[in-house]
Amino acid sequence: MSAHPGGTEATTSASGPRPPMTRFDDIYDLPDPRAFFRALGAWQYQTPHHAQPFFRRLVDVLAADGARGDRAVTVLDICCSYGINAALLNHDLTLQDLYAHYTDPAVARLTTAEVITRDRAYYAARRRPGAARVIGLDVAHHAVDYACAVGLLDAGFCENLETTPPSAALLSATSATRLITVTGGVSFLSPRSFRPFLSDVGKPPWVAAFVLRTGSYQTISHDLESSGLVTEKDVARTYPQRRFTSPQEQQSAIDAVTAAHEDPEGKETDGYFHTALHLSRPAEDIAAIPLAALTRDATDPAAGPREPVQG
Repeated sequence: MSAHPGGTEATTSASGPRPPMTRFDDIYDLPDPRAFFRALGAWQYQTPHHAQPFFRRLVDVLAADGARGDRAVTVLDICCSYGINAALLNHDLTLQDLYAHYTDPAVARLTTAEVITRDRAYYAARRRPGAARVIGLDVAHHAVDYACAVGLLDAGFCENLETTPPSAALLSATSATRLITVTGGVSFLSPRSFRPFLSDVGKPPWVAAFVLRTGSYQTISHDLESSGLVTEKDVARTYPQRRFTSPQEQQSAIDAVTAAHEDPEGKETDGYFHTALHLSRPAEDIAAIPLAALTRDATDPAAGPREPVQG
């Protein structure tokens, strides 16, 4: 359940068949994220970049909801990895800043303990006022430990809800969740990873997911509907995820997108995996603020981050 910009060679998942993808498994559960940024920078991994302004917009909308008295919006980031979404949500930073930070040659000489000490100060100095409370969930315990140690996560849990029921501690920490986010792991998830946070609650949290076009979100969205959440897909645009690592990976993705009755022209044919944004909310919230308004505001150039570094 780690935030995989790549994937595994398996051809099936909880959400249905998926094409083979390059393995990046060796960088997801290290004591710090330096190798993650070095490896994925080469392939221009950028989903958190696209998610940043949209997640900030959702948090602002939820914080302004007078029907809830939360002092800070609680966000559950599923497949949180090293806390990258939390870093971009709550700090005056862009994904390009993080690539530069972690690939700085001076950082390569540091021990993990020194990186953690450095990063604790780095993030504290850039903390935005009114930051959201972010809970992280991932199967990669080293990554979760790092994100907690540097202050990116208010709490982190290494649990696999695909195979095991959630702990009492996780359910307690997430009881006030207003927004669930996923940017890199939907292909590895089923409704089992969402249900515990939607049952026995008054008004269910919103769920925002960036989903690879090579897979399907249908099983999850149908299950969310049983909890009172209506899923809308942003059909106006797609979002580059990373460059393909080989012609074979590209052709496999083009075939999968075409089989899903989507058009790969100008997207996968141009050399990148692409994601589509899905937002699940109660019907009354959809009526109050259309998805088009949320995406328009979130993609305002004044609010969005700079382009990530090239590989």
